[in-house]
Amino acid sequence: TDLPVWGCASLVFITLVGLPGNAAVLWILGFRMRRNPFTVYILNLAGADFLFLSLQIVYSLVNLGSVFHSVSMSISNVLTTVWTFAYIAGLSILSTISTERCLSILCPIWYRCRRPRYTSAVICALLWALSLVLSILEGKYCGFLSRDPHYHWCRVLDLITATWLIFLCVLLSGSSLTLLTRLLCGSQRVPLTRLYVTIMLTVLVFLLCGLPFGMYWFLLIWVYHGVDVFPFLHLFTTVLSWVNSSANPIIYFFVGSFRRRQRGRTLKLVLQRALQDSPEAEGKVDLSSNQLPSPCLAAFR
Repeated sequence: TDLPVWGCASLVFITLVGLPGNAAVLWILGFRMRRNPFTVYILNLAGADFLFLSLQIVYSLVNLGSVFHSVSMSISNVLTTVWTFAYIAGLSILSTISTERCLSILCPIWYRCRRPRYTSAVICALLWALSLVLSILEGKYCGFLSRDPHYHWCRVLDLITATWLIFLCVLLSGSSLTLLTRLLCGSQRVPLTRLYVTIMLTVLVFLLCGLPFGMYWFLLIWVYHGVDVFPFLHLFTTVLSWVNSSANPIIYFFVGSFRRRQRGRTLKLVLQRALQDSPEAEGKVDLSSNQLPSPCLAAFR
């Protein structure tokens, strides 16, 4: 579905905010900070958002260019396949983040002392690979990457992809609700840290802005067999998906800056505070240790 000119222009404007923010997160976590098991997930999530926004802005520019010159449909189809890959990867990583933090509360001894050393990196690699395989197969059998679509296998892959997304959404919602319950209710409440606030806000933004896009593409389109159903809904969910991918760096800055008014703070320090997994300490942020007991810290180094 081609977006109207005003829709493309508004999406490009949103992306000009989200791309630099995600690029800054990638730079800081990738080259300026010592990574721990959790920041590996945040790094990969920023990578998925950056890829999604980059491809969407190229897709919009292609649509804008088609107003003046004819554009090959193969270009749009390839872009659709790749940003579908980025969307699935981002949702998979976010669901893993929420689930792992939930496990850290429910099974603290295992998480802190017996968690395998490279769990975060291995899980992210597997999620990227699975998302890529699903996207390529969808593109091949549904006509995005080939001129000979296979209707039966396209329907099967649509069903598999929709099932996987529904599973991820249920996992994300369930683990987030468990986290929220343990943070706010019960006699053994977990201390509220900036890290948990960051996770809850990120999940909330996704449920409000990112989930409608997935529901439209993988449920409505699968049911109605086409991308031209409800064109206004297509534009609306696309705008929301861009807001979702652009919002995470803003969340990090907001959480990291809250109640910290001093001058001279850097983006690195703000990001460290946003991912701080310990109760507030006067002027101290120790993200590299992730506040693990010393006997267990070696397991993550």
